[in-house]
Amino acid sequence: MKQEINPKDTNRAIAFELWTKSPMPMVTLTKTFNVTRLCKVSRRRGIKFNMLLCWCIGRAASKIQEFYMLPQNGKLYKYDRMAINVIVDNVKGGLSFCDVPVSDDLEAFNANYLHLTETISQTCQDILDNEAVIVGTSAVTGTELDSLVNQYNGIFNNPFVAWGRYRKGWLKTTLPISFQFHHAQMDGRQAAQFLEELQREIQSLNYRL
Repeated sequence: MKQEINPKDTNRAIAFELWTKSPMPMVTLTKTFNVTRLCKVSRRRGIKFNMLLCWCIGRAASKIQEFYMLPQNGKLYKYDRMAINVIVDNVKGGLSFCDVPVSDDLEAFNANYLHLTETISQTCQDILDNEAVIVGTSAVTGTELDSLVNQYNGIFNNPFVAWGRYRKGWLKTTLPISFQFHHAQMDGRQAAQFLEELQREIQSLNYRL
């Protein structure tokens, strides 16, 4: 569920005033991650790499309160739950979108991920959750990318995480990941905290599974 809140009653009051009317309020940070464990868990358990990364993204984002507040149309909204938006190639050759609810339970998240992505791939009908705050994702795995900046058109203000093909080395596998956010929602400190938390989630995968 989402509800409108007064920015002055939050820690985003000054940032909201400064950035909500900016023509270009989006900020993009790019960090290279060690995804060696992510690859190993994916191979050993036969589960999708991108699903695991989306699960880690949800785990990391859900620990930071600013992710649950989002500026829209000059107002600030607070949400009580979160979902990860996934883009899928559909049978008609186009793209379809689904929102996968964030869960601490990997098995539940994986089941939802597989069911929703398969459904939209076949039906070409988006499955979206308008009552959850959305963390957008995009996996451009056709090539290696150093960075990816999404469009900003004033319609989609939600955080956005994107990556290309991971890079295999002798001792580790790495993946540059770009994180775009609205400056009225969070500052660089919270964005950096998210990126650090995401690496911790990836590193701890082997201990949980």
